[in-house]
Amino acid sequence: MYNFTPKLFRSEGPGIPDLSLLKSCGTNVIIEDGVRIFHPEKISLGDNVYIGHDTILKGYYSTDIVIGSNVWIGQQCFIIGAGGLTIGDYVGIGPQVKIHPCEHELEPIEIPTTFRKLFFDPITIEEDVNIGIGAMIMHGVTLRKGSLVGANAVVKKNFPEYSVIAGVPAKLLRNRKG
Repeated sequence: MYNFTPKLFRSEGPGIPDLSLLKSCGTNVIIEDGVRIFHPEKISLGDNVYIGHDTILKGYYSTDIVIGSNVWIGQQCFIIGAGGLTIGDYVGIGPQVKIHPCEHELEPIEIPTTFRKLFFDPITIEEDVNIGIGAMIMHGVTLRKGSLVGANAVVKKNFPEYSVIAGVPAKLLRNRKG
């Protein structure tokens, strides 16, 4: 049916957290039961970081995840570092948030989407950002300082500092400053 050679899948292992394997780790870091961390050597955590139950934190072999200080990551989040991910200080990430820097190429249609080339773009979450439950932050997005993201929003573009955004796709509701 398809004329291509599929790539082989392989396991990345159990991802059982070991703070000593992280690139760097601050003080007072709490990682709850069920959290899985992959490529920990590419992940840096600041001070006072909380990572909630059943969250998956996937580092990537060629880029880093840098999480600042005083960051709260809720339960059942799925965070991928391919393309690079920076999370500033004083950030709150609600439960079930997805941070996903990847996108499949659209062509050629002769190849199943799962096997098409992936593109990666960095994601930056600046300081004092709060992301509501179930939101999705897509590739190439920068969430600017002081922004609030509504529950279940799908953020596919950038907005100014102190934005209140919500919806699918996310739209600017108002600016908290000025």
